[in-house]
Amino acid sequence: MNTKNDERRGLLVSGAEEAALRDALLERFVRYAKIWTTSDPDCAETPTTAGQWELARMLQAELAALGIEAELTEHCYLVARIPSNLPPEYPVPETTGFLAHLDISPDAPGKDVKPRVINNYDGRPIVLRDGVTIQPPADAVGKTIVHSDGSTLLGADDKAGIAAIVCAAAFLVSREDIKHGPLELIFTPDEETGKGLPEFPREKVNATVCFTLDGGAGGELEIECFNAYGVDVTFSGNAIHPGSARGILVNAALMAAHFAVMLPRTESPEATDGRYGFYCLMESSGGQESARQKIIVRDFSRSGMERRIAALESFARAVEAAFPGGKVTVDAKPTYHNMREAIEARPEVKARLEDAARRAGIDFRFKPIRGGTDGARLAELGIPTPNIFTGGRNFHSRSEWLLLEDLLDACRLTIELAAW
Repeated sequence: MNTKNDERRGLLVSGAEEAALRDALLERFVRYAKIWTTSDPDCAETPTTAGQWELARMLQAELAALGIEAELTEHCYLVARIPSNLPPEYPVPETTGFLAHLDISPDAPGKDVKPRVINNYDGRPIVLRDGVTIQPPADAVGKTIVHSDGSTLLGADDKAGIAAIVCAAAFLVSREDIKHGPLELIFTPDEETGKGLPEFPREKVNATVCFTLDGGAGGELEIECFNAYGVDVTFSGNAIHPGSARGILVNAALMAAHFAVMLPRTESPEATDGRYGFYCLMESSGGQESARQKIIVRDFSRSGMERRIAALESFARAVEAAFPGGKVTVDAKPTYHNMREAIEARPEVKARLEDAARRAGIDFRFKPIRGGTDGARLAELGIPTPNIFTGGRNFHSRSEWLLLEDLLDACRLTIELAAW
């Protein structure tokens, strides 16, 4: 934490208040993390799981207890509003939104999360169940780490963002002396599966600028992300008894295997970083007559995405040529687009974020998201939405962990962004 701006920080969060805010963040995060909100990629409804309703209703009640109006829609979008408290002579600024998602990833178990808290971390590897080990970096020594017991993920993605937003809201409504414009707190379902935003209640949201709290290490701010496509590849073959197969059998399962092998290993998630995109095979199933694969494709540029989709089509034709009589169909659909264009169209949004981070004394840096957030979908709706760190690491895995000091900084940054 940078202390050069302590004098300015004291105007918003005093030392005593910061300690109380830290405790409140930990309490809320641990409580939220225990609620099972894993989303279901195979469910067509929104939300895809009942636990998201449980968390949304809990948040609605907690916000109501703070005197904050909160509306829960039929598809589990929770939209809360805090009116401007600026004096009448001030022009009312645009409405600012803060957004986090209710669900957690289905990539690792998420039921019965058992958060563990380590105060004054000593730098040694943290050994969990089933051989899961966490090795936080050296700058985490002496700080507070939260992790699961290793049987599940932790859920910092995005229970940490939820905790930061609710704690910031509670702080602001308790401090009438901190002036702010109209604010909206938005909690969305099914971000992890990409199924939530199609039902986003745009007509209920007044925010013209928004900030997602859905990022990673402390100080990381994000204004660009991947373009993302989901691709369903279907393989149609011809099944027959193996004893009579010569010249007749077209094995769809084997076609799928050949297709998977054609995906460039040098353009896989495990072989790329920075601004390099990738192909990632997520699922493969089927038999001799039919098979199916789910692939996600990512690239920072639209032209790069077009190249990748064209490559998948060429792989399909090559498999058909290798398996006469077989058929391969590639169905590519966009999930979200790079949010950079919408944010660059309003440079004052980035400048506002930078200024708030400086006032909060945060050593910040901008980096591209090797993924996406609901902010990318909001950008498509005309709402520029940068992403803010929450302090989580190793998302979507049993080794996921959270640095509480980073979460505190994220909450303070949210307060600074809200303040007039």
